[in-house]
Amino acid sequence: MQKEFENNLMDSFKNKCKEHHLKITPQRTAIYKELIKKETHPSADQIFSNVQAVIPNISFDTVYRTLMSFSKAGIINLVTGYGEPKRFDSNVNAHHHFRCIKCFNMTDFYSDACDKVEIPSKIKKQFKVLKKQMILEGICNQCNNQLIGR
Repeated sequence: MQKEFENNLMDSFKNKCKEHHLKITPQRTAIYKELIKKETHPSADQIFSNVQAVIPNISFDTVYRTLMSFSKAGIINLVTGYGEPKRFDSNVNAHHHFRCIKCFNMTDFYSDACDKVEIPSKIKKQFKVLKKQMILEGICNQCNNQLIGR
């Protein structure tokens, strides 16, 4: 089942690359494959380290520019905020995030209640809202267990 899911993601990746006139190179493929293996929304540094193990001569600049071009093309999502490094998310479906304030890992979640939160009329008047995404913050179970000594 997981392999079939990854194959579907790779097919979608190839189609979106073609749609946006992005050549499907071994470097781009390796970067995307690394991103879809991670559910923690890795930073460019984390992706670079892992891709460099497979493609030793790849530069950080290549990884970063590739991730940004993927984001611009809608192949991946860029998750930013709080002054931390940009994070990248292969899940382009509408969803929300939980961010641990200790380990900084991010986890996707889906919630009808969050989807139904109304955008304030003041915001609607001042801005053209393109996407509605909620980020909840707290402490994940793993960090919480470490804090209480379990």
